[in-house]
Amino acid sequence: MAQKKNKASKKNVATGKKSTKKTATAPKAKGVAKSARQVSGGKAVSKPSKKTKAPAKKVKAPVKVTKPVKKISKSSGTKTAIAKPLAKAAVGKAVKSVEKPVVVGITQASTEEKKAPATKAAKPARPAGKIPVNPGPQYVEADKNSPRVKVRTILISQPKPESEKSPFLEIARKYNVKMNFRQFIQIDPVPAREFRQQRINLMEHNAVILTSRVAIDHYFRMCNEMRYTVPETTKYFCLTESIAYYLQKYVQYRKRKIFFGQQSINDLVDVIKKHKEEKFLLPVSDVHRERIVDFLDEMKLNYSKATFYRTVCADLTDFNGKLDYDVVVFFTPMGIKSLQKNFPNLKQGDLRIGAFGYATCQALKDAGFRLDIAAPTRETPSMATAIENYIKEVNKR
Repeated sequence: MAQKKNKASKKNVATGKKSTKKTATAPKAKGVAKSARQVSGGKAVSKPSKKTKAPAKKVKAPVKVTKPVKKISKSSGTKTAIAKPLAKAAVGKAVKSVEKPVVVGITQASTEEKKAPATKAAKPARPAGKIPVNPGPQYVEADKNSPRVKVRTILISQPKPESEKSPFLEIARKYNVKMNFRQFIQIDPVPAREFRQQRINLMEHNAVILTSRVAIDHYFRMCNEMRYTVPETTKYFCLTESIAYYLQKYVQYRKRKIFFGQQSINDLVDVIKKHKEEKFLLPVSDVHRERIVDFLDEMKLNYSKATFYRTVCADLTDFNGKLDYDVVVFFTPMGIKSLQKNFPNLKQGDLRIGAFGYATCQALKDAGFRLDIAAPTRETPSMATAIENYIKEVNKR
């Protein structure tokens, strides 16, 4: 039986030519399939078994490319593609080290964010012209060519003061000059029936901006006609100190919140900012200064503009078209219009004209008259002081 098995195994060996060397056949392993015969050129050829190793050849290993994996970047919070480490091909040499992962798809901005130290964001620059800046009081210089003639009579275009302690009356007694008072403008009150048509509720406003004594008088007059009791918590913002003190006629000064400036609304910038949440009321005439309204718009305040009175030219026909005075003083631009209307043929000559306030001084110059006494200035904050200084200068000769 052993001889028959050796003969069968010799027949299954594939030979192309007769080899001189004897080849040893490996015993069959269990579970291995028999080799199939193939016919090639009339000779039988057998396949090598699966366990036989192929000869080693130096072949370049293919580079394995992996799909990018999405990962969230900590700096920018966006998803970026990060590739896995690529297999390093060894050309004639073994791979000794593995490269670090390469980051793909990160922008330059995200890398700069990592390197840059954390700093506080700078405050944005304020836009020019949006927030009002206090430019300070505006002054108009008097004409230096004013005639130096002694002053004996003065006409003040205001009603006569009730108190004898008025600074104008004290000047008249001190320098022995005649001083008369006559209004060049006439104030007509707006009745409550017409005021209701403006649809303004006095109870909704807890702050009042007062530009003159006339505004104070007509504000409290309207409150009485509307049967509205002004609460003690109401805040008053006055342009000047004299206007603020005039409130004593209607309220107890010490028990109220009263604020005032030096001359203009710009002096109240800091105070109004502290009370910006209030709802303001601006009592005005039908002819008023738009500069105050522009200021309130720039401050973005919650305010209402209401007409409490009307300003018209007074009837001065009793003067017969002549002004027999050495000095005439005006306080409003409307007074200059009344001067032109009542005295159309007036020639100034030696007549000295004084004006209080930037708008009044400018209106006088625009009308073609000479400005002899101007107030307020750096040296003369009030019209009374300006008149007294002028009298000292021209009457000493």
